[in-house]
Amino acid sequence: MVAGAPHLGDLRDHPDGKVGAGRAIGAGNLGGVIDLRLVREDTDLVRESQAARGADPSTVDTLVTAADQRRAAVGRADTLRAEQKTLGKAISTATAQERPQLLARAKHLALAVKTAQAEEAAAEAALREAHLAVPNVIEHGVPAGGEDDYAVVKEVGEPTEFAGFRPRDHVELGARLGAFDTERGAKVSGARFYFLTGQGALLQLALLTMAVAQAVETGFTPVITPSLVRPEVMGGTGFLGAHSAEVYRLEADDLYLVGTSEVPLAGLHMEEILDLSSGPRRYAGWSSCYRREAGSYGKDTQGIIRVHQFDKVEMFSYCDPAEAREEHARMLAWEEQMLAKVEVPYRVVDIAAGDLGTSAARKYDCEAWIPSQGRYRELTSTSNCTTFQARRLNIRFRDAAGRPQFAATLNGTLATTRWLVAILENHQQPDGSVVVPAALRPYLGSREVLEPV
Repeated sequence: MVAGAPHLGDLRDHPDGKVGAGRAIGAGNLGGVIDLRLVREDTDLVRESQAARGADPSTVDTLVTAADQRRAAVGRADTLRAEQKTLGKAISTATAQERPQLLARAKHLALAVKTAQAEEAAAEAALREAHLAVPNVIEHGVPAGGEDDYAVVKEVGEPTEFAGFRPRDHVELGARLGAFDTERGAKVSGARFYFLTGQGALLQLALLTMAVAQAVETGFTPVITPSLVRPEVMGGTGFLGAHSAEVYRLEADDLYLVGTSEVPLAGLHMEEILDLSSGPRRYAGWSSCYRREAGSYGKDTQGIIRVHQFDKVEMFSYCDPAEAREEHARMLAWEEQMLAKVEVPYRVVDIAAGDLGTSAARKYDCEAWIPSQGRYRELTSTSNCTTFQARRLNIRFRDAAGRPQFAATLNGTLATTRWLVAILENHQQPDGSVVVPAALRPYLGSREVLEPV
């Protein structure tokens, strides 16, 4: 673990950049896009961000070169098309003596235009490929490195200790409580599926309802989102790049199952100009989520920690990029507020650059103490995606001068199925019963204890 990161200077977003407006870089892109103006004006900053992620900094130079070549190709093609248009007018008014020479020139020019258009298309494709190779620029202070190089920001509460008995894991507790059934889940749907039953189903509904209630109290609009989205929405949020193996695709319909309501909430205002004059626009999405868990063979195969389907309440915010860092801090505070309500020990970690994912400039995870494992496990994440997703999805707002600018997007988890693991294990009693946290009881019919069945 590291305490800091290389100095990257202040992150400077340029929401008035040209990517996403005018000549788009391709409608079928499989990810968000970084601001080309930022890349040109502060190439070293972007290269340092790549290095901190453990990625190849030369991809930034490749992007700059590709952008220059595309600009030149577009210029050549535009010049030839303009010349062709002028020549067409001249032919229409030419005399019989002038026409043969002009027609010959037009034939030659048509071939030149065709060649220039092919070069323009090739340059467009090269730019698209180069653009997708560069993820979002990280914020100053993000730890450099990979999965194990996070920085612990703080720890809240002491790891739960149990006097006079061995704590059971959530699998054993769930069986005693009749809370979930993984064997029949596997019978019906395959490995890593499950049924939430009885007290388990009620506990999840109570938890997610409490999360929605908190979100509404803090100004979020509740939304129940679609589970299927179009490719441009899934790609626009950055989930079809390095993480595409995690996504379920319905090939017959060319639709994707979402792994988080962040995706449909990001697509909610695609191709729109938002009114943010009164502050951020915030949504709380309740959704079922689907993840293939590719590459996780053998990890957390028991219970409901790493599964293919789960439910979640997700915060999502559109805001002025100048307010994004403050909004990120607020989202983290709201996550911690939820964790306090379920009374579990947790820590906040600042995720290292190489583990951020394509879209995020910074991400904080809240990890709860899991007694049976003797370690902290992730329960929430909150990410500041700056204007990365909005550029791809063409989501803008009007600044104080009335000019359209790209918005910043942020997301953060309020509760998921995995929270049941932390609640059950940290609040268990010697007889296998589980004390319901006080804040959760009103959402569970005032039940104070979950009893073995």
